[in-house]
Amino acid sequence: MRRTALHAALSTRALGVARVEGRVDDVRQDDDGVAAAGLRARWLIAADGLHSPVRRRLGLDLPPRRPARYGVRRHFAVAPWTDLVEVHWAPDAEAYVTPVAPDAVGVALLFARPAPGGFEPLLARFPRLAERLGAPATPPLGAGPFEQRVRRRVAGRVLLVGDAAGYLDPLTGEGVRLGLAQARALVRCLVAGRPLAYEHAWRRLARRYWLLTDGLLRLRRSPLRRALVPTLRACPWLFDLALDQLAR
Repeated sequence: MRRTALHAALSTRALGVARVEGRVDDVRQDDDGVAAAGLRARWLIAADGLHSPVRRRLGLDLPPRRPARYGVRRHFAVAPWTDLVEVHWAPDAEAYVTPVAPDAVGVALLFARPAPGGFEPLLARFPRLAERLGAPATPPLGAGPFEQRVRRRVAGRVLLVGDAAGYLDPLTGEGVRLGLAQARALVRCLVAGRPLAYEHAWRRLARRYWLLTDGLLRLRRSPLRRALVPTLRACPWLFDLALDQLAR
């Protein structure tokens, strides 16, 4: 489904939550609480995205280890031709096609070297896919660089969750699932009065994602890359095993 539809559905489930809009320009904390955006509470949970301003203000960023990767997505007005997610490969880029509505598909392009001119030159790297798409239904939106290394997820009374807590790459499509699992673990740690236990819980939840994603990123730069699809076609149980590991 469209991410906007998912957000709307999640919002309807947030019953009894007071919503206050504001900007976090500063974070001040002491032994009893933390203050930000004109509010004071016992804890601040920073779920402010890939390039988390809160994480940056607390000095929790680490330098990346891998070549920078970026992404851009756009929706197209065309009926999905399959109910599956398609992955198309080109040198230095991948295209992920997802059915999101009866009359629309989403196309996400992940790449290491952007083409001058934006979305269209990138899509041109996939001519067979470009021929199937209808008119653009949304403007392109981009993100990156993806890899975000973090010193720690708990800094006093501030805890990081979701992409703000560290990220590698979206090629496995694990972002939403990981964020929800991390949020559940974080709340349990706070309710139990053990906020520092969240760091261990986060590492346990993210371990498979980081290992598998790192392996796939290494593979896409390897000469063995061309053998991947024929191998998985000949041994579909390998593909099932990889998906099973991600689903855990």
